[in-house]
Amino acid sequence: MDKALQTMIANMPEKTGKSLEEWIEILKDKSFSKHSEAVKYLKSEHQVTHGFANTIVSLSKDKTAPEVDLVSEQYKGKEALFPIYQKLIEFIKTLGNDVTLSPKKGSVSIIRKRQFVLIKPATKTRIDLGFKLKDKPITERLENSGPFGTMCTHRVQLFDANDVDKELKTWIKEAYDISV
Repeated sequence: MDKALQTMIANMPEKTGKSLEEWIEILKDKSFSKHSEAVKYLKSEHQVTHGFANTIVSLSKDKTAPEVDLVSEQYKGKEALFPIYQKLIEFIKTLGNDVTLSPKKGSVSIIRKRQFVLIKPATKTRIDLGFKLKDKPITERLENSGPFGTMCTHRVQLFDANDVDKELKTWIKEAYDISV
């Protein structure tokens, strides 16, 4: 965990009136389909500033079970793709302790200080892996962002766990390195 985040968590009781654990407990019983809905709730109902609200919601996802359900839902009817997802996550977790997995309804954002990879089961036979890369030329495999638009700069289509190869891991690591 980086120093700024540790400081923010340490200052949370003084600045927001509650500790991170207390905020997580409040959010535990709520059901928000989007990250932004939970942030809006904390800001409007508890007068938490945007920075603290965003941090609380992001960190609460690390400690709550509904995330597993969101990922499971993404792969219903697409179970053959789940080993690809697992192999991606296994590698991504080796990058550092500052990586946050943020499952949404249709995808999983991989965040350091900001999103650097997006995993989306696009069809029953394909995962689209979006990247934020700088000055990287488009290739046959490393395509333009396609359906991701401005959320990503590049996309790779994955059809098999073997597609999570050395080249792909190099791009993931590069996206991680520039996401500070």
